[in-house]
Amino acid sequence: MVNDPYPDYMRESIKNVEKTREKRLKVTMDHCSPDEIDDVLNNFHPDFIKEQKASLRFGVSKGEVVPLEVSKLIETKSVLDPKKVDLNKIDFNVDMLIIGGGGAGANAALWAIKNGVKAENILIATKLRMGDSNTTMAQGGIQAAVREVDSPAIHYLDAIGGGHYENDPPLTRRLVRDAPLLLQWYEKLGMMFDKFEDGTMDAIHGGGTSRKRMHFAKDFTGAEIMKTLRDEVFNHEIPIIEFCPAIELIKDDKGQVAGAVLLNLDSKEYITVKAKATVVTTGGFGRLHIQGFPTSNHYGATFDGCVMGYRAGAPLKMMKSVQYHPTGAAFPEQIVGLLVTEKVRGKGAQVLNKNGEQFCFPLETRDVEASLIIRECSKRNNGLVTPSGQPGLWLDSPLIDQIHGEGTIAKNFAAMVRQFERFGVNMIEDPILIYPTLHYQNGGLAIDENTATAVKNLYAAGEVCGGTHGSNRLMGNSLLEISVFGRAAGIAAAKNIPKVSLGKLTLDHITKYNALCDEHKVKNPPSPILFPDYSQDKHKDRVIPTNFLV
Repeated sequence: MVNDPYPDYMRESIKNVEKTREKRLKVTMDHCSPDEIDDVLNNFHPDFIKEQKASLRFGVSKGEVVPLEVSKLIETKSVLDPKKVDLNKIDFNVDMLIIGGGGAGANAALWAIKNGVKAENILIATKLRMGDSNTTMAQGGIQAAVREVDSPAIHYLDAIGGGHYENDPPLTRRLVRDAPLLLQWYEKLGMMFDKFEDGTMDAIHGGGTSRKRMHFAKDFTGAEIMKTLRDEVFNHEIPIIEFCPAIELIKDDKGQVAGAVLLNLDSKEYITVKAKATVVTTGGFGRLHIQGFPTSNHYGATFDGCVMGYRAGAPLKMMKSVQYHPTGAAFPEQIVGLLVTEKVRGKGAQVLNKNGEQFCFPLETRDVEASLIIRECSKRNNGLVTPSGQPGLWLDSPLIDQIHGEGTIAKNFAAMVRQFERFGVNMIEDPILIYPTLHYQNGGLAIDENTATAVKNLYAAGEVCGGTHGSNRLMGNSLLEISVFGRAAGIAAAKNIPKVSLGKLTLDHITKYNALCDEHKVKNPPSPILFPDYSQDKHKDRVIPTNFLV
């Protein structure tokens, strides 16, 4: 084949996929049994590798089990020298500071305005540009129980079961309860959901769902949500300061959070912001590449919000759990780790080994599906290895058109088709190679159902928080989370702002935390790191999941 992107050995394996396709169209794989789920998780999910975890030695969550990569960012000194910041010079004095310019931050700002905060008294500070976030990169959809055969109660049971009953019940209750309201609001703002001819929204299953409640806009749902929210933020003329990440929170002499110190990435100057309410919406930690896995996350996802919140006294929760999406791109090398949305499997694509055999139900919960894929590659040696050393299995995407009719893939997965076409792969005609990718931070800052942390005037919303999803998030509950809890943060902060009286500003908590680091003789580089370091000598193993090589 001329200009075939697949090496000969992959093309031979694809022939096996094609040979078994007709038979697989007629056979449905069963779900794993409870015993098999326990076995595959305990033996093959990265979360269960004890050597890759550590217990925090100091701080407000002393004893919390976290990934090694997280412990290095928590158990270390601040990048900020408190002596170099003049808190008598305030650059911005606002009612509300929102740290992070993704979907949760935008929601918080808009709902704060709806609840009485003036737009000019809000400041959104973001590391990159407004909208550069995991929200924009989310593909599959947003869950909401809006059909007669469904209900928030059923949605709740799905989410609790998918999270292995480790969810924080008040958070999960609010997530599912407010879902229909947010779906309706997005449509009112002008978001373009996929609909049937009668005007009702299309919906599909996700892994672990008992009802079709996944609503979507083609395969760029997150980008459509972010575009809608960003336009609304711009229309309200909410002040935004871009390329200025927060590096530490400011407190006052009463122990309250009172704003943050930002870093201007261009001038390297500090910017001080005083605020009566501070909302952390910095997202997750994909760019830490936990255990060497590739990631689907945007470039700025480096755990900053949790680091700052922890030093200020906000506890962490559920940090033992990391979500690896079962289907990240494994080939071509240029897009390794980028997401292949669960919606592809929801439409009928099957996960297959190198022999063209279907070895698992395609819509198990994400942790189970990822573990089954890892087992097939490692223990059973039924995977392929790319020229760069990345293991992978086939996702039989052409099956979708055979099930639903020609043109279904092009219609429903336009963005993904283009993503692969850029490098010569035609997912309409050929299967695509996939492997689990680091996708979501299940744990994070502990909050209540109104997004308040344990520290006064500090709120958090979105992926930076822990507890909502237990130890495993279901598809479509992340875009829902940034929506529900972004809204909740805006409302809660707006109601509390009139009651806030700030004292003298201080960074003493940083000085004290640095002293703890000296006491424990830590030698880790300072944090937050703001961006990943991809220098060859430091991260040469970060493209390949080193614990599960074929």
